[in-house]
Amino acid sequence: MAMSILRREGRRLLRPIAAIRSPLASSDQEEGLLGVRSISTQVVRNRMKSVKNIQKITKAMKMVAASKLRAVQGRAENSRGLWQPFTALLGDNPSIDVKKSVVVTLSSDKGLCGGINSTVVKVSRALYKLNAGPEKEVKFVIVGEKAKAIMFRDSKNDISLTVTELNKNPLNYAQVSVLADDILKNVEFDALRIVYNKFHSVVAFLPTVATVLSPEIIEKESEVGGKLGELDSYEIEGGETKGEILQNLAEFQFSCV
Repeated sequence: MAMSILRREGRRLLRPIAAIRSPLASSDQEEGLLGVRSISTQVVRNRMKSVKNIQKITKAMKMVAASKLRAVQGRAENSRGLWQPFTALLGDNPSIDVKKSVVVTLSSDKGLCGGINSTVVKVSRALYKLNAGPEKEVKFVIVGEKAKAIMFRDSKNDISLTVTELNKNPLNYAQVSVLADDILKNVEFDALRIVYNKFHSVVAFLPTVATVLSPEIIEKESEVGGKLGELDSYEIEGGETKGEILQNLAEFQFSCV
């Protein structure tokens, strides 16, 4: 009996307090519905300071990226002086008809670079269709994680070798020559067709195919005549035969390209 009386008196005393608080609660609800909220000037200052710090970090990142781009662009342009003389000497005949072709697809290990990787894959697949036949064999050598991921979906059985994580360290000729030697030991070919993007500017590139022939095909083509026939006009010094010199030139041309 006493407990029920206390509960009843407690409810009666709490009603005025609820009545006092309800107008405040309703005003807060109205402000929330109208989208009005109070914010201190200190919070605004902190937010402005945070945005300025982010701008400084972004600017520093842009400067670092521009510096890296200039260095890589300089190395790419300077490297052309290595393979262009070989192209002038040995020629570049992408339409040559051979029995064994190897398409070397060069891509990146990471994405966010536009259509660079998808373009070389499309060109590589087109070369496969052009050079495949009843008595012809076409194989792929994939350089780069992105082209590997795409080509493995439908051309897994035609891939002879894959190389990834090549760009962890700055490329130099010693590193590339090891890669070229590894490819030459694992594939048999009459023609190597290297598919890559030739650099023109930051926003422009040209899908390019460079053809490197085997020493046997070079010697055969030089006997037939044409541009490769100019090799006979050079004097050979030392004890090496013409076949050995062509072997060395073909391997060096491939690593340079």
